[in-house]
Amino acid sequence: MTAIKHALQRDIFTPNDERLLSIVNVCKAGKKKKNCFLCATVTTERPVQVKVVKVKKSDKGDFYKRQIAWALRDLAVVDAKDAIKENPEFDLHFEKIYKWVASSTAEKNAFISCIWKLNQRYLRKKIDFVNVSSQLLEELPKVAEESVPSGENQSVTGGDEEVVDEYQELNAREEQDIEIMMEGCEYAISNAEAFAEKLSRELQVLDGANIQSIMASEKQVNILMKLLDEALKEVDQIELKLSSYEEMLQSVKEQMDQISESNHLIHLSNTNNVKLLSEIEFLVNHMDLAKGHIKALQEGDLASSRGIEACTNAADALLQCMNVALRPGHDMLLAVKQQQQRFSDLRELFARRLASHLNNVFVQQGHDQSSTLAQHSVELTLPNHHPFHRDLLRYAKLMEWLKSTDYGKYEGLTKNYMDYLSRLYEREIKDFFEVAKIKMTGTTKESKKFATLPRKESAVKQETESLHGSSGKLTGSTSSLNKLSVQSSGNRRSQSSSLLDMGNMSASDLDVADRTKFDKIFEQVLSELEPLCLAEQDFISKFFKLQQHQSMPGTMAEAEDLDGGTLSRQHNCGTPLPVSSEKDMIRQMMIKIFRCIEPELNNLIALGDKIDSFNSLYMLVKMSHHVWTAQNVDPASFLSTTLGNVLVTVKRNFDKCISNQIRQMEEVKISKKSKVGILPFVAEFEEFAGLAESIFKNAERRGDLDKAYTKLIRGVFVNVEKVANESQKTPRDVVMMENFHHIFATLSRLKISCLEAEKKEAKQKYTDHLQSYVIYSLGQPLEKLNHFFEGVEARVAQGIREEEVSYQLAFNKQELRKVIKEYPGKEVKKGLDNLYKKVDKHLCEEENLLQVVWHSMQDEFIRQYKHFEGLIARCYPGSGVTMEFTIQDILDYCSSIAQSH
Repeated sequence: MTAIKHALQRDIFTPNDERLLSIVNVCKAGKKKKNCFLCATVTTERPVQVKVVKVKKSDKGDFYKRQIAWALRDLAVVDAKDAIKENPEFDLHFEKIYKWVASSTAEKNAFISCIWKLNQRYLRKKIDFVNVSSQLLEELPKVAEESVPSGENQSVTGGDEEVVDEYQELNAREEQDIEIMMEGCEYAISNAEAFAEKLSRELQVLDGANIQSIMASEKQVNILMKLLDEALKEVDQIELKLSSYEEMLQSVKEQMDQISESNHLIHLSNTNNVKLLSEIEFLVNHMDLAKGHIKALQEGDLASSRGIEACTNAADALLQCMNVALRPGHDMLLAVKQQQQRFSDLRELFARRLASHLNNVFVQQGHDQSSTLAQHSVELTLPNHHPFHRDLLRYAKLMEWLKSTDYGKYEGLTKNYMDYLSRLYEREIKDFFEVAKIKMTGTTKESKKFATLPRKESAVKQETESLHGSSGKLTGSTSSLNKLSVQSSGNRRSQSSSLLDMGNMSASDLDVADRTKFDKIFEQVLSELEPLCLAEQDFISKFFKLQQHQSMPGTMAEAEDLDGGTLSRQHNCGTPLPVSSEKDMIRQMMIKIFRCIEPELNNLIALGDKIDSFNSLYMLVKMSHHVWTAQNVDPASFLSTTLGNVLVTVKRNFDKCISNQIRQMEEVKISKKSKVGILPFVAEFEEFAGLAESIFKNAERRGDLDKAYTKLIRGVFVNVEKVANESQKTPRDVVMMENFHHIFATLSRLKISCLEAEKKEAKQKYTDHLQSYVIYSLGQPLEKLNHFFEGVEARVAQGIREEEVSYQLAFNKQELRKVIKEYPGKEVKKGLDNLYKKVDKHLCEEENLLQVVWHSMQDEFIRQYKHFEGLIARCYPGSGVTMEFTIQDILDYCSSIAQSH
């Protein structure tokens, strides 16, 4: 190991100006044993740097190479694994943990001891030695001493911090001095003993010279001793003087101690006085209410703006005095207790004055507003409460003060406000809705009195008496649709009489102008109610200091406690409501104040539906728009919730209107004596669709209309087929053709996207029944010829060859000529003329399909003519038999017949 150590020193560390102090042969734990050396080194130049170097033998030769080096200051922990048993394993904790296994326990201990000594001497930061025997650490200095010669032991034990090295290299200066000395003695290398004796003799000569020099300076020593004796005498005299001075200063010290103690007591007294003054100033500054504030609280004018401002400032000052945070012990002072009682009395007095004054303001407002109701009895407008709100908002800060100081009186004011305002708003809103009903129905003032009768008393009159103008009762289709059907055919008046009999009024009184008028009135009603509710809700929030924009929708059920006179979820007197309860309180107050809005709206909607069931379309669009607007502002507000509830009623009426339309389709009865034409419900669907498209243009609830369209068109299709099957006067194909043509034309004109499939279906049904009617009708003019060729085709179908059909007795050439002679051109024209008259009798004038049908019959007749000629050519070849009229004759006949009619 010594040879390896010297080799490492020479090859690796000397070139880097480092000294190798300790070495241990190790390998990594848990892996293949690849040996390497851990070396503890120090630099030869200052400042000294201590390192732990890992050296590994090169794979290509026998020389060693430096692999990695760690600064000793980065070493945190040395773990010897076991302090009792011998264990070659140990860990070094640098930036990470390195686990090693030494070749022997002795090498491990020697390396750890070297690390410990270097740590003691060079590092300020101490390394933790874990699982290292304390006895080993204590014996480390002794072991170090025994490892050097006895002559050097004296110099080593002089200090615990000095490190004893097994090998120390000479520096450059020492090497130079030794070389000079050895050059002066030629045998220094060959005879070391003679060289050592020479050095001893020279040392003795130097010692003798030193002794002689000391003896020569004895006289100077004697003189120095005399000077020292004189100095000692002077010191004794000075000590005597200092003793006398000390005695004098002792009395002064006692006096100064007394003065210091007196100053301390004076300072303590002054400190206490300052603290007492601070406490008194705190109480005076924070618990003293100005006389002006006291007077304002006791006698302040709550009616004038200046008086309200003075009372507000006084109330805030009183609240600050009452809410001051007293320091420990203040509440035990009699003056503080008396002042607090005085503040409580002032608060109680002012709270009573404020509550009484505001109650009077509420009552006065009810009387003032009642006097203005007559001004609005004719116009469809609601009274403006802005002046009242503006006057009351002057008291908003006082209400906030009352809410925080006396919640019981605050709650009482809230209840009184709701009671007074609910009665006032109920009168205003009911009068407002009465005006709206008058304008809708066009009734006189006497009719208004009749409308105000109880519902049970007026029920009989409403059933027996018709309202003027547009006030008739319709539960099914509109009268304007009935008017269309009446105008279409005088004979169909009996068909729609069942619909007209449902109301005791004239159908001509209801038209587009009436619906537009209703739409404007309904929009005016909603436009007046919306700002009224929003303004009142905003006022309640500001005046009663409540939070808006609640997150939970309210219902009428939540206001049940309000009707009994108490607020739900209320807290004890003096305790403010949390935020969620304040939101509920706003909602409940609005429900109590405007409890008549929803019933009145429902009554107005019922009246509109009674006047004209199609009014539900207008109401659905308007109500949906206002609900959408209200929900964008606050989805859980009273207005949004109320309008949403009313919207449900409107939607039910709309669905009921659609259901009634379908029911009336099913109940339609047709006359057995007159032709059918365009069915009433088909015309009614046309008007409904046109009206709905104009109303629902850009509406929010288009989906409801699309669903209604689907239901109605299905009902129309089904009942058209039903009526066509029941028709006796008009052929089924004509009924189907005309009505589906009308439906197709209506859907094409309105371009309803959700009914594209039904439009295609209507067109297909119209085309199919047109073709069917044409084919059926053309069998009549050439009936015998038609039967003859049907028999020819039947023989061919039975397997007889076409050229052999002429040999059949019933279908020979003579029979063919006989049948053809029965249909000369004159007879054909006469038959076509009769057919034209018959078709004209079947078709109605409204749809104007006569020329379309006649043109189709002409094309079909020509097709049959070509078919007959083809059969003659194939079955009677070379016979020379031809029809007695040509295609051009057919065209001329049809044209002249159409022109003549």
